[in-house]
Amino acid sequence: MIYIVIDFDSTFMQVEAMEELGEIVLKDQKEKASILDQIKEITNRGMEGTLSFHESLVQRMNLLTFHRDDIDRLVKRLRKKISISFSRNKDFFQEHRQQIYIISSGFKDFIVPVVAPFGIDADHVLANTFTYDEQGWVTGFDLENPLAFSKGKPKVLQQLQLDGEILVIGDGYTDYEMVEAGIAHKFFAFTENVLLRDSLSDKSHHLTPSFDEFLFVNRMPRALSYPKSRISVLLEGGLPLEASEHLRTEGYQVEQLAGPLTKAAWEARKDDVSLLGIHPGTYLDPQWFNGGTRLMAIGVFGAGTGIPNLAQAAKNGIALFDAPYTHARSLAEMALGQIIWLLRRSWEWNIVAPAARIPGVELRGKTLGIIGYGNSGQQLSILAEALGMRVRYFDLMEKPALGNATFIANLPQLLRESDVISLHVDQRPENKHLINAAAIRRMQAHALFLNFANGDAVDLHAMAQALQTGKLAGAALDVLPATPHPKEQQAIELLRALPQVLITPQLGGNTLEARQRAASFVPNQIIDYINSGSTQGSLNFPQLQLPVLHNAHRLIHIHENRAGILAQINQVLAHHKINILGQYLKTNSQIGYSITDIDKKYSKKVLKDLKGIQHTIKFRVLY
Repeated sequence: MIYIVIDFDSTFMQVEAMEELGEIVLKDQKEKASILDQIKEITNRGMEGTLSFHESLVQRMNLLTFHRDDIDRLVKRLRKKISISFSRNKDFFQEHRQQIYIISSGFKDFIVPVVAPFGIDADHVLANTFTYDEQGWVTGFDLENPLAFSKGKPKVLQQLQLDGEILVIGDGYTDYEMVEAGIAHKFFAFTENVLLRDSLSDKSHHLTPSFDEFLFVNRMPRALSYPKSRISVLLEGGLPLEASEHLRTEGYQVEQLAGPLTKAAWEARKDDVSLLGIHPGTYLDPQWFNGGTRLMAIGVFGAGTGIPNLAQAAKNGIALFDAPYTHARSLAEMALGQIIWLLRRSWEWNIVAPAARIPGVELRGKTLGIIGYGNSGQQLSILAEALGMRVRYFDLMEKPALGNATFIANLPQLLRESDVISLHVDQRPENKHLINAAAIRRMQAHALFLNFANGDAVDLHAMAQALQTGKLAGAALDVLPATPHPKEQQAIELLRALPQVLITPQLGGNTLEARQRAASFVPNQIIDYINSGSTQGSLNFPQLQLPVLHNAHRLIHIHENRAGILAQINQVLAHHKINILGQYLKTNSQIGYSITDIDKKYSKKVLKDLKGIQHTIKFRVLY
């Protein structure tokens, strides 16, 4: 039989109980901060083994004066600060209560009521006890208890005479002493709440950032199928720091690069990374997805419709998520500002004599033609109409108009009717040079052109010629081809020299608010996918919004889109006599995404059989 011995302070609890008691009894005292610092220092010295435990306990007790009622208040406080991973696995404690002991140098007076809801009986709690006077004031502690002195934990553990393997979980040297004395078998250094102490750096059998990790390593039942601390996240440089903090809070191991995601950076980390966060313009090499990568999902911090190799990622079981709405408002505001700047002919104030300057014009009454009525196009439509512009839009699909905007069925008509033309199309191949010489000839000579979406959608050579010859009045280009060929590079240099052209380095969606929205939106999508299997909003996976999992295990089967796969899954489950509680399947042209919720009790062989189904890409279990 396996027995589990758990420390209380900073292990079962997120905090040190004596420090929390100090917070209570010193609440209104001027010396509070100073005394609490002393208590922390004494605690650390005791845990590191540089101060005898008995002396550590005596010194801390001498700094505090407290009553039985203060201990009751402490219990209420501690119940709210139980370590998250222990709280998450409360069922494990209930089911294995006879195998679990709390051995602490703290005090049973507050430990017993805190651990009782986990099914841990008082006789499985070995700790010190306070002594009281007749009025209920604490006068000291029981000096007959071995736990009041150094090496106390090995002594009380030996007295239990447990017949089986003993595993110790703790954060201090006094916990390791049970293994050092030859009584316990393995020590797991617990780091969910504190950093690994120097005195334990070479003592631990396994560094344990959570109780989930402990259960996983020892193949015991647990609330999570896979410890979050084992999920490695790689974020490209320049992404919001709030995103990395959000993912760390979830429990993931996060690394953020100093710069762009390069082939060398990926090659150095590809064997460990489970989740990847990138900018919208980052190139994803299809070779990165091959070779049995651990990568499960990619988050694009912006609109990701132009990301190449989406199908290749899907074929390797990698889900992509983006943030299509987070930057739309910011982009629309900048587009509107550029329109005003161009309509006012602002460039002339620096290059034309006052008498020769042509007055600018107002927005009101002008016609705005929007090509691509997606998120940013719609936002620009709302803002422009509010300032008095007439809005027309063209899209491959006739989407519902916002406000008084009017759908135009064909692009040439939109180009002829518009005073200002704003491009908002994605990077699909058919949009290559959508705005070419023929399209530009259809525009009015006084027209203005804006591109905030796709650098490859404009024939830059034709655009430069039209602006040079006065066939077009002005342009604002926030995007250019990612890898311009020589002819395009020449055109870019010509455009840069023209005063009526504004070229900006993809600033449209780059605002503090947009970054903050993306920093929350993208991690939430990824976390939901990892925790529940939901693919709502995915760019390359069949989209499923899944119900919350209750009292079941969820089998996630990603496979090639072949006929009969679901039938094979059900044949495996039927062969093992497993009851299906819920089942969902959705496919796209590349893959099938099957979700099956089943009873918790099943043979592990069923998982092997499901993984062995032909055309399986990836398989995982959630619980």
